[in-house]
Amino acid sequence: MVTISWESLVSRSVVRLISRELDLAGSKMKVDTFFSIMIIGAFLLLIGTSYVLYLAFHFFVVFAAIIGLFVGGLYVGILYLILEFQIEKRKTFVEEILPDYLQLTAANVRSGVPLDKALTLSSRPEFKYFSNDVKAVSEQVYSGETIENALNSLAEKYRSTQLKHTIRLITESIQYGGGIVDLLNQVSKDVRNQQMIQKEISSQLFMYTLFIVFAALIGAPTLYALTAQMINITGTVWQGIQSEYPGGALPTQGVSFLKPNPPQINLSDYTNFAFAAILIISAFCAFIVSAIQTGNITSGIKYAPAFIVLAFVIYFGVSIVMGGIFSNITGGI
Repeated sequence: MVTISWESLVSRSVVRLISRELDLAGSKMKVDTFFSIMIIGAFLLLIGTSYVLYLAFHFFVVFAAIIGLFVGGLYVGILYLILEFQIEKRKTFVEEILPDYLQLTAANVRSGVPLDKALTLSSRPEFKYFSNDVKAVSEQVYSGETIENALNSLAEKYRSTQLKHTIRLITESIQYGGGIVDLLNQVSKDVRNQQMIQKEISSQLFMYTLFIVFAALIGAPTLYALTAQMINITGTVWQGIQSEYPGGALPTQGVSFLKPNPPQINLSDYTNFAFAAILIISAFCAFIVSAIQTGNITSGIKYAPAFIVLAFVIYFGVSIVMGGIFSNITGGI
């Protein structure tokens, strides 16, 4: 049976990049497996989207293929964003528990336990995968690796500047001497103070976040729904006028230069535009809010589905309410 090496279909730099991303995300998936999911999924979406658009909606072949390429590229982008989100999630978790872990390690070292054993003893079940990575450090030390190299390998498993900075200080203290207990306590205090400052900044930016959420999830869907109802009403009015004046010549009351024309906007076309706009605006709103609150845009992936659903709920809710209010106008013409 012939097996396909999917990673051979892309450049080595891309393979190294994805391999690094999978390691930072804590995934045990092989690089070749990830590329198989990405390439096969993108190809199926390309073919399926183009086929449906060409046969069901009668798109031109070129346009259908372009949209299919866009959908396939979007799928690849989403997979990469999922990896980035998982990396950011691991980084955030480690930085949250880092002060507590450092304090536990300092307490163990103060009681006379060597640093390598203190690192393992400080691991707790609530530290989850970080505890497993710390135990791997102890295993490396017991197998003959220096504690400095083992700690550096631990820092490379997370995209965390705080963790890298902490381990650099610990390794320098081991190499050049110094009070490791005082160092651990001081670093723990500094990390905790930095986290408090970040929370204060996020709270001060809350009003900006509230304004962005209101504009994207309430204001925009409401305006799009009202505009759709105006187009519907205008179209209904013009249908009544054209039925009364079949020839299309309207009375101008002596003002010859006024020639009213029916609207050129089709309701179905506008609805498609409104759906696309709401989808894009609500998704970008999630990423902007994430950037303001956490400093990282990829965390917006967890907000995007809820934001999109809420925006469409408001759009359809306003459409139903306004449709009921103006039903007498459209029904009486």
